[in-house]
Amino acid sequence: MFFGGEDMLITNSRFQFSGFVFAILLLVSLACGESLEKSNLQEQGTSVKVIGPDTVTISSSDKTNVDEIEKTTPSFTSDQIVEAYESILGEIYSTSLPSIVRIEISRSMSSNQSNLDSIPPQFRRFFNPNDVPRRNVPNGQGSGFVWTANGHIVTNHHVVDGADRIKVIFSEGTEYNATILGSDATADIAVLKIDSPDTDFIPLSLGDSSSVKVGQLAIAIGAPFGQEFTMTTGIISALGRTIPSAGTPFANPEVIQTDAPINPGNSGGPLFDRHGNAIGINSQIASRSGSSAGVGFSVPIDTAKRIVPELIEIGKYTYSYLGIQGIDLRPDMALAKGLDRTTRGVLVISTLDDNGPAARAGIIPNDEVVQIEGQRYPVGGDVITSVEGSQITGMADLLTYLTNETRPGDKISFEIIRRDGNKAKLDVILGVRPT
Repeated sequence: MFFGGEDMLITNSRFQFSGFVFAILLLVSLACGESLEKSNLQEQGTSVKVIGPDTVTISSSDKTNVDEIEKTTPSFTSDQIVEAYESILGEIYSTSLPSIVRIEISRSMSSNQSNLDSIPPQFRRFFNPNDVPRRNVPNGQGSGFVWTANGHIVTNHHVVDGADRIKVIFSEGTEYNATILGSDATADIAVLKIDSPDTDFIPLSLGDSSSVKVGQLAIAIGAPFGQEFTMTTGIISALGRTIPSAGTPFANPEVIQTDAPINPGNSGGPLFDRHGNAIGINSQIASRSGSSAGVGFSVPIDTAKRIVPELIEIGKYTYSYLGIQGIDLRPDMALAKGLDRTTRGVLVISTLDDNGPAARAGIIPNDEVVQIEGQRYPVGGDVITSVEGSQITGMADLLTYLTNETRPGDKISFEIIRRDGNKAKLDVILGVRPT
């Protein structure tokens, strides 16, 4: 479910914690008696023993080595280890807080009946609904963060979509009105401009989402349920998720999944790595209750780096367009088409536009369904197996490649398998995705 309501990229890390975090990991390993150092020392005939929760001793038949180890290997208590971890989280919070904002939006009442809500019911018959002035009603909130020193704020599209008035609030209480410069519903990204001539806003430090790995620490800061500037922590649960877009028929690929608690009001806020660099923009949750169930989704910061400059410059981002509807080719479908069951790709179900890029290039959609043991299988369409030499295993791969690697007007080479099983190559000039 959804929830919520460049001039220069700052890519250098504001936090030099890598060595510190490594030290913490080493300390945890030492405290558990399971460190890599222990394994290496044991291979060399050195024994490592955990005497208790507070001390680690190392002994060896080689007295010289023991002396050197004792000089370079400190002893840490469990409390010191936890304190170091807490120190990192606190430093990330305090350093990033000046760059994070709470966003409040209001929309004008749209119906004449709604305009009468402020008038007691017994008096409404004396008023012509058209004479009642429209008024803004606060009815949405979310989070965001500073992108440039000139006051560009990045948030989610669905947080500010349809807003008539937007207020940006910093942690120290300063409030600004803001306007929407540009918005992209597919990626669920919007850029606001603070209504102020100031140029000393502090941009958030941006990371590299392409280097994120499952299991890494994830930290979210936002305003869940209006509880402003709240920090929650978890891990990166999965990568490469494809999720529905906000109000478009197109999906959003390569999304980060996290179990860091994300709730209504977190939308548009940053997701950090352990160095305090933003690696994602919190966007959606999967939940039956409307609250965090441990499955949250963040738009990768690399996606924002690609899209935000165009939103600032021209107010929109233009995607390339192939013009097909397809499904993943499963083993049972491959067998029904007479192909090897290990064949993977995208089975073209339909072309969305008779004069679209795919149709013009000669890509053939499905036109036949067979029934095998009670199951119906589409077998008549082309199967796309690669794009520009990159293997395609399903729709997620195809969508990711088109989104990240191509722009409208690009000429792209596709390898396909025809209905008769023969392979072919087709060149397609990509169009502009309709909005």
